[in-house]
Amino acid sequence: MRFYDKDCNPEQLSPLTLAFIGDTVFDLFVRERLVCLANRPVNALHSLAVTKVKASAQAEAAKKIAPSLSEKELSVFKRGRNAHTNHKAKNASESDYHYATGLEALFGYLYLSGSLERLRELFDLIEEQ
Repeated sequence: MRFYDKDCNPEQLSPLTLAFIGDTVFDLFVRERLVCLANRPVNALHSLAVTKVKASAQAEAAKKIAPSLSEKELSVFKRGRNAHTNHKAKNASESDYHYATGLEALFGYLYLSGSLERLRELFDLIEEQ
């Protein structure tokens, strides 16, 4: 399932393009979880979301799910992680920024592939304590 129901082949997209959409997909998962956990003031929700979507947290998440990835998923993640960006992270190490980009590329790829169940599985792994 996708919101925009037109043909889009994620195999033909660059890793940074996948990360572009994956950033929003990951953010939506985080925000939905926070909203469903408790009715809080918006500023509190925002603060909690920031702790989950910042590069260092995404890098940790990527490392957490790495052993559970299929060969194809790992390949997409590595393409994103190794992509050359012209952007420097403001509040993250270069390593964390690259791992976060890999996670976002993976989430973008899975979303555009229509793999919502797999996205849920990976997000549940990330959120396990």
